[in-house]
Amino acid sequence: GRKYFFRNISFTGNNKYTSEDLTKILGIKKGDIYDLSVLEERLIYSQNGTDISSLYMDDGYLFFGITPVETKVENDSIDFEIRIVERAQAVYDKIKIIGNTKTSDHVILRELRTRPGQKFSRSDIQRSIRELSQLGFFDPQAN
Repeated sequence: GRKYFFRNISFTGNNKYTSEDLTKILGIKKGDIYDLSVLEERLIYSQNGTDISSLYMDDGYLFFGITPVETKVENDSIDFEIRIVERAQAVYDKIKIIGNTKTSDHVILRELRTRPGQKFSRSDIQRSIRELSQLGFFDPQAN
């Protein structure tokens, strides 16, 4: 098929971070080959945590939204508007351990990177899951 290229990418709805900062994190420049999977990875979830969603979610924005919208297709180039809805930051309330029969709850709680009163952080949740799995108390196959 025909090859397309990114042209102009703009951001709307972003108050927490500047468009310049978000453009740097996105890492897509005018003239780069259009690849929707690269765009989605850099917006929503990259393995190394350098996507725009991680930036927001590590600062408490659990309920924020991000939507890429093609605003113009001209010849072989595509313009995008990245629409962001920031919403309120989320804070941890109570942290409960349910179904634990192998160790004391405090052993599990001390491994958590999350504490009541802290802002939500996706990377802290992921790190806590990794550290809990290393304890060997949980069956990764269980629901």
